[in-house]
Amino acid sequence: MEDQEALGFEHMGLDPRLLQAVTDLGWSRPTLIQEKAIPLALEGKDLLARARTGSGKTAAYAIPMLQLLLHKKATGPVMEQAVRGLVLVPTKELARQAQSMIQQLAAYCARDVRVANVSAAEDSASQRAVLMEKPDVVVGTPSRILNHLQQDSLKLRDSLELLVIDEADLLFSFGFEDELKSLLCHLPRIYQAFLMSATFNDDVRALKELVLHNPVTLKLQESQLPGPEQLQQFQVVCETEEDKFLLLYALLKLSLIRGKALLFVNTLERGYRLRLFLEQFSIPSCVLNGELPLRSRCHIISQFNQGFYDCVIATDAEILGPPVKGKRRGRGAKGDNTSDPESGVARGIDFHHVSAVLNFDLPPTPEAYVHRAGRTARANNPGIVLTFVLPTERSCLGKIEALLSGEGEAPILLPYQFQMEEIESFRYRCRDAMRSVTKQAIREARLKEIKEELLHSEKLKTYFEDNPRDLQLLRHDLPLHPAVVKPHLGNVPDYLETGEAMPETQHLFQFLLLFVALYNLGRNGESCPPLRRLRLNFEVADLGTPSSWYYWTTILLNRVKIPGAPPGL
Repeated sequence: MEDQEALGFEHMGLDPRLLQAVTDLGWSRPTLIQEKAIPLALEGKDLLARARTGSGKTAAYAIPMLQLLLHKKATGPVMEQAVRGLVLVPTKELARQAQSMIQQLAAYCARDVRVANVSAAEDSASQRAVLMEKPDVVVGTPSRILNHLQQDSLKLRDSLELLVIDEADLLFSFGFEDELKSLLCHLPRIYQAFLMSATFNDDVRALKELVLHNPVTLKLQESQLPGPEQLQQFQVVCETEEDKFLLLYALLKLSLIRGKALLFVNTLERGYRLRLFLEQFSIPSCVLNGELPLRSRCHIISQFNQGFYDCVIATDAEILGPPVKGKRRGRGAKGDNTSDPESGVARGIDFHHVSAVLNFDLPPTPEAYVHRAGRTARANNPGIVLTFVLPTERSCLGKIEALLSGEGEAPILLPYQFQMEEIESFRYRCRDAMRSVTKQAIREARLKEIKEELLHSEKLKTYFEDNPRDLQLLRHDLPLHPAVVKPHLGNVPDYLETGEAMPETQHLFQFLLLFVALYNLGRNGESCPPLRRLRLNFEVADLGTPSSWYYWTTILLNRVKIPGAPPGL
């Protein structure tokens, strides 16, 4: 039993080419799900496996699939080229990710095992051309796979040997129940099947009855998220919405959160509000928007993984949506039809080396919290999750705590030790920025993104060549300024960072500016407004109260004549 628990990749009887690929990926030892699932899969057993997000489920089915295909080609009789492996996933992004992982593992046997993804953005004609070459493994969403089966561009009845359903608990929630049942009618009677899921719910049990035959159930005894030695989870109570923006500004601008971060909000509009707010302070970020094409979303994820920017704002309520029992999330679903029902971010998408997940908005369900938190602390890397909570949301926070820690256990979400009074000097800056981000600015920002997508769309390239006037209208539209960016907000003065008083030279400079303004008002015959009504780029509190300035304050407020001043003052 001890040897079995310490089983490594080299002891699983894998093809040397697979072992070399595993080494190149930097995997020194299998994760728990890989250690338990791979040997059973190689024995030809059906598997129903539950493991948390980020535990290595993709490799747990990809490695035995490749091993079985390679072994059959090397030892069996010469076979006609055909599709022998099928991987079903609920979203296009997951299909792309699964294809990428299988290709990385097949790097040294790419001539023997070919992989195709039919959920990509290409049109059906180009996908049919790929399927005509009969790749060994096909990856896609149930609706795309069924479409090709019905058009006879994909045939599985006589060739399929291995079926994988990844993120099985999401398939029915995404409205794929009918497609999946129709798809199964096109499969042979006998095949090996794997069901991989983060949870065991009624949908997974229904799938088990449809797909599996005498399966081995792997219900690993592990928490839904990594332990505190790997993943630190905190919550901070913000009294107002303004406090949330203020705290986020301080965390990012003062580098209290280091490395790459994912910011989760509950609506797309909130995502753009947050992005425009951060732009005021020269903090670059982008919104992963389900209204944009798949290619653009994947490009955002790719650039984030490559380190082009460190902050992505994800809107899982708009793009993925929490699983809703009894409601169809596919075609015909009510609600926001602008986003792609086969696109998602909160579950399964592999953001590389995420240091922190910031729940700017509290997740709508405890399960959504787990899916968000699973984006960090992956593959034995450390991570942190910080959740912003309003006083009215404490009951929802309690439900999340109950799911994570159980009855009578110590809290998992520890209070984040942060003194809000330490950043009060930044509050006026945040108010300035928040005032600039209006509903109109948000609307214009979203329109600007869509317009740029139209200009760069490959599909519309031919249309614009035939209709150049339409292209000119797009290009020569009035420039959009979603929010007026104030350059001075991008810099943090030393006196704000350290909390020290402003140098006396800065006090003098600002008082002289104010004095000149009042002097000019007086010369023009206008009444002088009280000091508190003047719109300034600094707070009176920033000026300090050294005794040497009391005389100047008296002059400014009471318009007292300065001894020795020029005539006419």
